Amino acid sequence: MRRRDFTAGLLLAAAAKALRAQEMAKQHRIAIVRPAGPTALISDTGIRFYRAFFEELRRLGDIEGQNLTVERYSGEGRPEGFVGLAREVVNRSPDVIVVANDAIAQAAHAANDTIPIVWITGGDPIRTALATSLARPGGSITGVTVEEGSEIGGKRLQILKEAVPSASRVACLDVRKYWEGDARSYREPSAQLQISMVGMLLQESNPAEVQRVFAEVAQDRPDAIIVNGRADLTAHHQLIIELANKSRLPAMYAWRDYVEAGGLMAYGADLGELGRRAANDVHEILNGAKPGDIPIYQPTKYELVINLKTAKSLDLTFPPALLAAADEVIE
Repeated sequence: MRRRDFTAGLLLAAAAKALRAQEMAKQHRIAIVRPAGPTALISDTGIRFYRAFFEELRRLGDIEGQNLTVERYSGEGRPEGFVGLAREVVNRSPDVIVVANDAIAQAAHAANDTIPIVWITGGDPIRTALATSLARPGGSITGVTVEEGSEIGGKRLQILKEAVPSASRVACLDVRKYWEGDARSYREPSAQLQISMVGMLLQESNPAEVQRVFAEVAQDRPDAIIVNGRADLTAHHQLIIELANKSRLPAMYAWRDYVEAGGLMAYGADLGELGRRAANDVHEILNGAKPGDIPIYQPTKYELVINLKTAKSLDLTFPPALLAAADEVIE
């Protein structure tokens, strides 16, 4: 009897050990990298993208603090440090890297082309040579792209012109490193609308630079501004909104986050949807899928959101037709 008890105990211990090993094998580690802003933004209480991202991961069973470890990094708005940051992240050998910046994604891929990367890009993944196609990107990269080109840039300008018919000079808030490429998307539509575009260009993406460009634009006042949708800027969205409203500049933003926080209006894709898509990519990869076989997602639905309270504070009256066309009006 004692021998049977002893044998049973050994079997139970072996089974428990195997179970613990199985549980440990299910542990995953991902690294999330932003180009600017505090790492605290990378949370389920941060901007809309990350709120949706972590909510979707939990729904799929990938829970931080249980079977998932999340390492958070910020490039602190300094492009000259992006390559070094990418190498630092790669050297930690996470299971997946989630990155919202083209330069960091390219540097991470160059440092190690086998670590899966879920990439949120505002550009063309194929033009960067990191993907062979949207349907089958190949290699170690997949993700979501919000490349908008002249069609969406033109739509934002058109809506801005409807809201401010007298606008003939519009400033675009952007990072200098990207402006040459981004400016191309506004060239044709601005000419059609007889609008002169001028760059409000940050050297680095930090609060001091945001304050500097708004101080400079106040001296040579445009009729309105457009804020590009790059992650380098969304890190400082609250400050940008405050300065735009203080300067009494009608502003068009790329994401509804800005409007919910007091910005005038936004026309763009749903960041929540993009966050959920990125989370699904991460989940699939953690469960054995090859990133090169996962299609890069491109949004097809764009929404117009208007904040009437902010419009009133700017003494701006929206045309009834524009209000009727809005997907949501915040009063």
